[in-house]
Amino acid sequence: MARVTVEDCVQKVPNRFELVLLAARRARGIAAGSMLTVDRDNDKNPVVALREIGDNTIDLDDLKTNLVHTLQRRVEVDEPEEDNMAALMSSSSEWAGVVQEDGPAETFSADEVGATSGEAAAAAPAADNPEDPFS
Repeated sequence: MARVTVEDCVQKVPNRFELVLLAARRARGIAAGSMLTVDRDNDKNPVVALREIGDNTIDLDDLKTNLVHTLQRRVEVDEPEEDNMAALMSSSSEWAGVVQEDGPAETFSADEVGATSGEAAAAAPAADNPEDPFS
């Protein structure tokens, strides 16, 4: 009986893996007390589920939707996202304005940066040497 039932079901649901998932979901529903759409005939729940799918007495789209909802771990809600581009543009223009208003960067001497007086004295002649390309 089960072999004939599976062959009938494959015509309705061509993918055997999907058929197994749908039949298992329907068999669980039958075990939970769902109403049968075919006679039981002393068959177990999986065989009854396959017979229902094969006889096309249940809506496969509803069964698929129910299966997908039970397998989902996180349900996404379609809500419109806020347009953050305006906020990003205003903050970037504020930063651009600060840079433009301040002008060129300040230069600091070696003493201000924290160099010792010996390092500052050694750095001073190198800056005065016109032949040094790195000064």
